[in-house]
Amino acid sequence: MFMRVAVAGTFGPIHDDHRRLFETALERGDEGVIVGVTSDDLAQETRRKPRPVPPFTERRVRVREEIKDLDRWDRDVTVRRLTGRYDIAANNPELDVLVVSPETCGEIAEINRRRIENGLDPIEGIVVPYVRAADGERISSTRMVEGDINEHGALADE
Repeated sequence: MFMRVAVAGTFGPIHDDHRRLFETALERGDEGVIVGVTSDDLAQETRRKPRPVPPFTERRVRVREEIKDLDRWDRDVTVRRLTGRYDIAANNPELDVLVVSPETCGEIAEINRRRIENGLDPIEGIVVPYVRAADGERISSTRMVEGDINEHGALADE
């Protein structure tokens, strides 16, 4: 079955949990992959805990570099700026699957509600388990920015 897959996030800084999301999207996206990177405004709006976030242009470049390194399937990948929470998923009739983390899996129902309102078929959500740091907690950009862990989950004090 051919699928067009999307994955979205702030992606700043990038870590192994993001890489797992990208790999899952690339593996499944034989009809193409859309990577949504939040705009600078949306990146701040969606933070549960305020923190510095690299500018969109820098994050977009890093995402493209990571995708290139991870893409062993030679997928057609498009990187787009997200200005609203549901930009890509709620309005794209070609989209079949959204790759999400456990943190955002609850949004699939809202996305599908919006898709139905827009006359589109619901999409499938693939929930990718968290990558854990050495201390058993999940890897996150916030933990990296705070200096607790590195991008692979190693503890800073080790």
